[in-house]
Amino acid sequence: MLEKVSQVRLLVVGDVMLDRYWFGDVSRISPEAPVPVVKVERMEERLGGAANVARNAASLGAVTALLSVVGDDEAGRSLGRLLEEGQIDAGLHVDAEIDTIVKLRVIGRQQQLLRIDFETPPSHEILDAKLADFERRVADCDVVILSDYGKGGLTHIAEMIRIARAADKPVLVDPKGDEWEKYAGATVITPNRGELKQVVGSWKNEEELAAKARKLRGDLGLEALLVTRSEEGMTLFADETHHQPAQAREVFDVSGAGDTVIATLAVMIAAGAAWDEAIRVANIAAGIVVGKLGTAVVARQELLAAL
Repeated sequence: MLEKVSQVRLLVVGDVMLDRYWFGDVSRISPEAPVPVVKVERMEERLGGAANVARNAASLGAVTALLSVVGDDEAGRSLGRLLEEGQIDAGLHVDAEIDTIVKLRVIGRQQQLLRIDFETPPSHEILDAKLADFERRVADCDVVILSDYGKGGLTHIAEMIRIARAADKPVLVDPKGDEWEKYAGATVITPNRGELKQVVGSWKNEEELAAKARKLRGDLGLEALLVTRSEEGMTLFADETHHQPAQAREVFDVSGAGDTVIATLAVMIAAGAAWDEAIRVANIAAGIVVGKLGTAVVARQELLAAL
């Protein structure tokens, strides 16, 4: 199945961000306030948000395109450079009115001490241009991922799902917030446990969870619902229910694990895998990535070794 992945053409649309890391040594507390002083020794930039989804798909060998909005600034140009280095065909629409989303993390002794976010929602004109670009690009892909980080880049998501489904392309959505009507008609959505609870309420046992999942699938017209459940693994609710227990390993950093799950699931489905096989591989990929610091990816060789 992984041999077929190199033929998969994937389109990722969503909110991109630049993940900056400042690594340093902590040896004292500031005399000005009770906070640690970090002497920064090195800096690193990585693709974040939907760009990390694209990076995960590309590292598995899929032919990957990305559609998003950035500001006319140094961070936007850095994103463009990193995407080019990752061999991702990036359609970055530049909005001069906004700042590119940046998440700056300060790390001391392998622990995240602070995160600072910079962001502005994009303008409607740019989003309309992006929708037109999406219509052109859908024909050339096998599968679409809509990666919603709630930053305003997927204002037209309902229309995008309609266009992709009319073209007979599977659509995978990573949701945000509690208004999921806009995701109606998608093939599968991939909430984590907390995101699902926001929408359907809590559950006391597996039967109640299955009933809530069945109702949600019916309401939104979904083929499947994949719930990632931290230490409880992940469960896919489709015509049949498939569960994968969590991979037993030391968890170093869960940031970006959801990106790995949806990217792996998409390339496996597009390569022809059945649901149970696709989530088995996605679960193993997530198990690898949580053992790494920061937004990270799984290389194809790592996945093969783990399988």
